[in-house]
Amino acid sequence: MKLAIERAALLKSLGHVQSVVERRTTIPILSNVRLEAGNGSLSLTATDLDLSVVETTEADVAQPGATTAPAHTLYDVVRKLPEGARVTIERSASGGEITLRSGRATFDLPCLPADEFPTMGDEGLEHGFALSAADLRKLIDRTRFAISTEETRYYLNGIYFHTVDDGEGRLRAVATDGHRLSRVEIPLPEGAAGMPGVIVPRKTIGELRKLIDELDAEAPVGIRLSNARIRFEVGPAVLRSRLIDGTFPDYERVIPTGNDKLMVAPNKQLAEAIDRVATISTDRSRAVKLSLNDGRLTLSAVSAEAGRAVEELDVSYAGEPLEIGFNARYMLDMSGQIEGDDIELAIADAASPMIVRDPKDSSTLYVLMPMRV
Repeated sequence: MKLAIERAALLKSLGHVQSVVERRTTIPILSNVRLEAGNGSLSLTATDLDLSVVETTEADVAQPGATTAPAHTLYDVVRKLPEGARVTIERSASGGEITLRSGRATFDLPCLPADEFPTMGDEGLEHGFALSAADLRKLIDRTRFAISTEETRYYLNGIYFHTVDDGEGRLRAVATDGHRLSRVEIPLPEGAAGMPGVIVPRKTIGELRKLIDELDAEAPVGIRLSNARIRFEVGPAVLRSRLIDGTFPDYERVIPTGNDKLMVAPNKQLAEAIDRVATISTDRSRAVKLSLNDGRLTLSAVSAEAGRAVEELDVSYAGEPLEIGFNARYMLDMSGQIEGDDIELAIADAASPMIVRDPKDSSTLYVLMPMRV
């Protein structure tokens, strides 16, 4: 194998695939990236056995072939080469190492045989449809902050994608960690009807989000899936992943329907006030109390070590006086996804879940459990 490639193109593709590779693994081949040259292109593949990313980029191929090389070392070497550099990669006759040259620098890196590299196939992916990059970004960004990191409830360690048949048809994404819930939906894409509900793992979501970040808003992302696996075509990259084998809970049961006390506030001002007041809250939950009374919101936090903070805001609220505590970080995560100028809170009482909405976006809904403060 022998090829030449621009440093910028190689670095971009390596950046997309090398983050899949675990820093610590007991299987040596999984520390490597697979390099396959042929037909005027270089294909790079990385996997952790649950997730794989393949990206193809243009290259001048003098001799086709395939090998593997240490993913993180290769990425660091290319990253430290000067901008505008041209890189040549050649596998040794013995196949035991590759030589990377750029300018007057030469690096010899150990290899493992390409045929030992595990692959993930596309068999049985019977459901297929496409989403625009903008729609997929929306589904991910509005939900992923609520993904649970608690490994014992593994079925919450991802985003639940499923269809809703209400006459019009919608594709819905939901994530929850038991303390907060995020739900967002878009019109049902053509071809998505009948797809199974699937839970896409947190790591897969993170890698997918990085890939679509460079696409134009209307660029299509092809999706194929089954009950066990999913495949995304994102520009020059293909991401394949196993799905979480579990049952997502009946989240509709925790979305309250009787929250009749409505408060509307300027979103940016509210977020800044919460952030300031929460500075005083020294516990891990960053608890803040919200007190409402006839058009006035009072935010407060008390700490034995750091003192007390109080801030008032003028809001739209005409209900009876009410106090409720909440986790400031969770509230700020939700506020950060509100695109309109205002944020709406629907509250029943101090002990019941609170609904958070963007008054100008009916497709998204957040639920936040209260805290005792």
